[in-house]
Formats: sequence, C-alpha cells, structure tokens
Amino acid sequence: MSKTLITNTIRKLRFNQNEMTQQELADKVGVTRQTIIAIEKGQYSPSLELAFRIARVFNTPLEEVFIYEEKDR
Repeated sequence: MSKTLITNTIRKLRFNQNEMTQQELADKVGVTRQTIIAIEKGQYSPSLELAFRIARVFNTPLEEVFIYEEKDR
C-alpha cells in the first residue's frame, strides 16, 4: 500500500499575484482565511469544487496548483 501526498503552490501563486493575502484569496473563493492557511500548510485537502475555484482565481490549471504524488510506505 502506498501513501498519497497532495502538495500545492498556493503561497507562490499568491506572491506572484501582486502579493495577494490569504484573506483576499479566501474572500474570492468563499472560505475563511483559516481554511486557506490549512490548505497551504497541507493540513487540509480542499473539495474538488474549492480546488477548481482556487485554480480559477490564479487562471492556472488545477494540476499546477495542486500536485498529487504517490509515495511508497
């Protein structure tokens, strides 16, 4: 059995988008700042719908925002 890991590039994307704050991103996608913090830290995986909303804010393909990796145990 292998362990899965989903990482993201949200922090980098926010920085490249005129240093968008976590609160600004949260407001754009309809969640709390705490949710964005948890997603960025890898403590929470967003729903598919939220993942698409985040990707659309940055006009970036989903696969460039969230990276799915499979690790062997």
